[in-house]
Amino acid sequence: MTHRITRPLLPFALSALAVCISGSAFAAGPGNAAPQSLSGDSILSRICARQFEIAQRTDMESFRDYDAETFRAVHDDRAITVFDSGATRIGIDAIMTALASHFSGREAKWSWTERYRVVDGCSSAYILYETTYEIPRIGYKQKALTGVTYSHNGLRWLAIADQGTKLP
Repeated sequence: MTHRITRPLLPFALSALAVCISGSAFAAGPGNAAPQSLSGDSILSRICARQFEIAQRTDMESFRDYDAETFRAVHDDRAITVFDSGATRIGIDAIMTALASHFSGREAKWSWTERYRVVDGCSSAYILYETTYEIPRIGYKQKALTGVTYSHNGLRWLAIADQGTKLP
């Protein structure tokens, strides 16, 4: 599966180039949450922060856009999902099975606002979103806080855990 290896390298190369040219750190995400850095402001930290920005956006947008292949590719094979009900799925195959109706039904509306993030250099990152999942046809609407933890595998960021907490 060459696409799982080479596909992430282009965003990394482009983000590295953008950081080197601009010389500035990344801007806060959609919710204008203040980004937190634990590893200083080295060029490598800035490259990883920019690469993380691309990875987390790809994660959220691939779910919104029903792109199951890309969604799978930005998750570690050992990923875990804890749904707001408490149901847990371990491993990307189990997660994809649980989410299959979302990707095949293509009718849910997914939106998110970033509330908080921490990027620890090129090691780990956490991001908290306020999310809304709607299926207008049946009048379903759920708001939640969704926390996603990412790990850097030396080449790219992968989601390793996400957990949702339903909001009133």
